[in-house]
Amino acid sequence: MAEVAIHPLVSPWGRFGLYSFYLDAPEPAIVDTGIASSPAEGMAPALEAIGRRIEDVRWILLTHGHIDHVGGAHALWEMTGRRAQVVIHEADAPMLRSRRAHVDEYLAGRGRYLHDPDGEAKVTAAANAVISGELEPTTLVRGGEVLSLGGGVTVSVHSIPGHTAGSVAYVVDGQRSVFVGDAVQVHGAANGFPGFEHPTAYRTSLEYLRDEVRPRRLYLGHPYRRADGTAYGVELDAAQAAEALRESLEIEGRVAAAAHDSLCAGLRETASPYSPFAPVAAQVGYENDPTLEPAPFFTSMHGYRTQYENEPRETTGHTETQ
Repeated sequence: MAEVAIHPLVSPWGRFGLYSFYLDAPEPAIVDTGIASSPAEGMAPALEAIGRRIEDVRWILLTHGHIDHVGGAHALWEMTGRRAQVVIHEADAPMLRSRRAHVDEYLAGRGRYLHDPDGEAKVTAAANAVISGELEPTTLVRGGEVLSLGGGVTVSVHSIPGHTAGSVAYVVDGQRSVFVGDAVQVHGAANGFPGFEHPTAYRTSLEYLRDEVRPRRLYLGHPYRRADGTAYGVELDAAQAAEALRESLEIEGRVAAAAHDSLCAGLRETASPYSPFAPVAAQVGYENDPTLEPAPFFTSMHGYRTQYENEPRETTGHTETQ
């Protein structure tokens, strides 16, 4: 069987380029959907240029529930005549169903540290502006499913939590083309810091991708950066994929050690923009603006804090959960 051709589809959004991927299968698929404007302004013209029609897309495969990946889902679904299957992990489905879920995520995590009195209003406005509509998924996955795109083309679903609880990889079977969204962060994108909600799960998922999936081609949600600051593209060959996974594990290890030291010493509020995690920024040499949304520094630090606070602690004679 001939390999399925894959075409990146890019649309602009502020400091970021939003990337989706078209799988030219008998039942065509698009992986991730950008924001509300992306299907009409980015995807449709790009597909027309290669002789394909957005109306013919039959699968919308969402790697996770963040706003810049699901924002265009409803608009794309409408453009397919509501015929496309919309696939997302059950853990991230609330962010497809509800704009408010994005606000609640902000308030429960990074919003606790940004101290922006208008933060809730800003995230609410962003969700209203860039999410094209609230949508009930047609297919919920957990990992382990195999989706048929017709003509013998199948896509396997792999659960790779960490960046979000419901992050998944879609693997085109037989050619090991792997779509991971934002689950491989390397040294982060525009903000220069890796962002993940669940640190241990993130590391375990990176190891799983490295050892079990072994991508022949790896497709990233953004042009993530190496240690020297240079950016990968969003299409990585096998050697680049191995490098990106190795660097992702290395920086997570450094950040984890710094976070552990800071948490063990006790968090202290200071005038630093990295407060109360200023020692972490100093230890890993992070000097970028931690307030720029989506603020991956505070997302990751909150993940380490939550993990640390829920770990059993050895005390005199017995174990407690602090």
